[in-house]
Amino acid sequence: MPSPQQETVKVDLGGRTVTVPKGGLYDRYRMDTDLDEVARDPRVSGVDFFRRLPKTKVDSPIGATLTPNFYYRISTARITMLARSRAIRSRLPGELAPLEVAPGLGLVSVMFFRYDVCDIDFYTEAAVGIAVKPARHGRLGFFDLVAALKNEHLDSYVLSLPVSTDIAQVRGHDGYGFPKWVTGLDVGIDAHRTTARVANDDGGTDLSLRAATPAQRAYPSGERVSTLTSYTSIGDAWHSTLSQTNVLAAGTDLLPRNLALEVGQGRMADDLRSLNPIRTIQFDVVSEGQLALHMPVPTSVHSR
Repeated sequence: MPSPQQETVKVDLGGRTVTVPKGGLYDRYRMDTDLDEVARDPRVSGVDFFRRLPKTKVDSPIGATLTPNFYYRISTARITMLARSRAIRSRLPGELAPLEVAPGLGLVSVMFFRYDVCDIDFYTEAAVGIAVKPARHGRLGFFDLVAALKNEHLDSYVLSLPVSTDIAQVRGHDGYGFPKWVTGLDVGIDAHRTTARVANDDGGTDLSLRAATPAQRAYPSGERVSTLTSYTSIGDAWHSTLSQTNVLAAGTDLLPRNLALEVGQGRMADDLRSLNPIRTIQFDVVSEGQLALHMPVPTSVHSR
């Protein structure tokens, strides 16, 4: 996020004007970032993951752009909770169904993201999401559930996705169909402590988190790559967005006890309350990772 003293420049995204840091990665490269320069950034462990993912130029609602969007240094936290399927279904489009861990019980999550080095510059993000059955088939496979709980692959429908910068909001809302808005959003994650706070429209607390970071295990680049498929409706058509995370350091606490999640007043808090979560079952933190976020593509979704 640009500091108050940092100069900015205006850029056009599909007819929308946004400001970005002057001299930042987006200002200089417009998504076609020089990987050799990124590799010299001391915050970035390496760029081999990205050298194997060539970018392509595509048309999109925000104009011609390159995909995937590369995130060279990220950290994330995810709180996974049980909720009753009846409450979940009340918030899902009819074409999607909850991923159930037992009859009548599904999974919902609160997530926080910090993107330190990225093609569209530094920003933070938070989400309230629902784990859903893969749209590619109607019946749940056992391995879909196992992969979701192990964070290897998850299919999701997002209710809230606030961000801290204008460019992230316009790209995410107009380009991907996500429910994004700009707000005050602080995320701090290291090997010892995880904190986050999302501000509401009045400057108060929407959601906040304080927790000890689960013990982290280091992974060589490329050894542990997880995927997330998110479903959105753009216009009258369903789309799926794939993100690939190259996990470099991560840890998990099952049934975490010393986790303080404050549910205040705001759009995220309202979405989380509407799901009526009944128990926190897992807390996952990636203290260092990398991400490739692909542009959405049309997808078929079963009518139910």
